[in-house]
Amino acid sequence: MHRLLIACFSGLLLAGCQSQPPAGADVAPGAVLISAQHCLSEYLEELEKNHYGPCLKIISVDGQAPPVRSDGFIELPARTPVTLGVSCVYRHADGSPIPATMENTEFSVTRATFENPGTRWYLHAHRQARQVVGCEPTLSRSVYPTYDTE
Repeated sequence: MHRLLIACFSGLLLAGCQSQPPAGADVAPGAVLISAQHCLSEYLEELEKNHYGPCLKIISVDGQAPPVRSDGFIELPARTPVTLGVSCVYRHADGSPIPATMENTEFSVTRATFENPGTRWYLHAHRQARQVVGCEPTLSRSVYPTYDTE
């Protein structure tokens, strides 16, 4: 079972483990799961340490507070447009949030975004964990950054 350290921001640091039940377990028919919050990190071999990248938290679904399941995921209807309100924050070398870097933005889900019910998704604050600024949400089926930083 994969474990992932997650950080919650807005002045609170909440560390915990997020586990994934088997794909399709306890998901309503016609729904997908998206991680309510996710932090990017990248292992730096040359320094033999983990670089803590930006964190993203879904703060609203169509303007309403999202119901977060006990496994840390939000259930969304497949093939249905919604607007996700997200908050991004960058982290210090120890993994704690840098409040001055917090930024809110929106991510639009179209009918074509989630075509296959029962799948799990992660919304990353960026495509990579290092050498990035701002909040540019990107969807991934993986907990890892889309690109390793060169």
